[in-house]
Amino acid sequence: MNALANPNFVLMVEGLTVSFDGFKAVNDLSFYVEPNECRVIIGPNGAGKTTVLDLICGRTRATSGKIAFKGQDLTQMREDQIVHAGVGRKFQNPSVYEDLTVFENLEISYPRGYSVLGALVFRRDAEVTARIREIAGMIFLDDMLDERAAILSHGQKQWLEIGMLLIQDPELLMLDEPVAGMSVAERRKTAELLNRIIADRSVIVIEHDMGFVADIATRVTVLHQGKMLSEGSMAHVQADPKVVEVYLGH
Repeated sequence: MNALANPNFVLMVEGLTVSFDGFKAVNDLSFYVEPNECRVIIGPNGAGKTTVLDLICGRTRATSGKIAFKGQDLTQMREDQIVHAGVGRKFQNPSVYEDLTVFENLEISYPRGYSVLGALVFRRDAEVTARIREIAGMIFLDDMLDERAAILSHGQKQWLEIGMLLIQDPELLMLDEPVAGMSVAERRKTAELLNRIIADRSVIVIEHDMGFVADIATRVTVLHQGKMLSEGSMAHVQADPKVVEVYLGH
């Protein structure tokens, strides 16, 4: 059996380190994500949270350590190969095509268009339309399919970008501060969305809103200065004196 393959884990991160001019932004980090898990990574600014996502998606190259997704060594793959393997990444600021409608934004993300040939022969058929409508319903935008993305609220743009990832059907979805700038009602609906998403896939979320974290997290990883400070349930990390001292206490 491939040492990187373990059916109990979707993602295995072992001894992960990245140095920038001698500064270790991530330092000997190990954690494991199970199927249908929502792993939330928290920690003070500069703890290395976004860098971890950059390393997993191939945007940044590790100095040492292993990252395995379903037995595949991600450290040896390009960003586009990692996406096609089934890892989706949403950055902090929403990136949607504002001049296109909600329907068109979802359509352009449909996976048939991945290859040059696929893009050339792509046709809007009943299967594509049904999938777009299914995703639009999940992300609370089914009544806005014909509206230009430019008129959406900030929170709705965040949902649309999540939908653009979901339509590609990744097995691991990574979200960087998905509720930043959202209203209380939008945050509540986003928690509802993520709790539905993990029925079919695993999710890694970076977040500062502890109320939102409590609503979604299966497991919480706390980072500090690039290292693991604590890990476990939300109740466990909230009660950890080290976490209270360096993060929650402030």
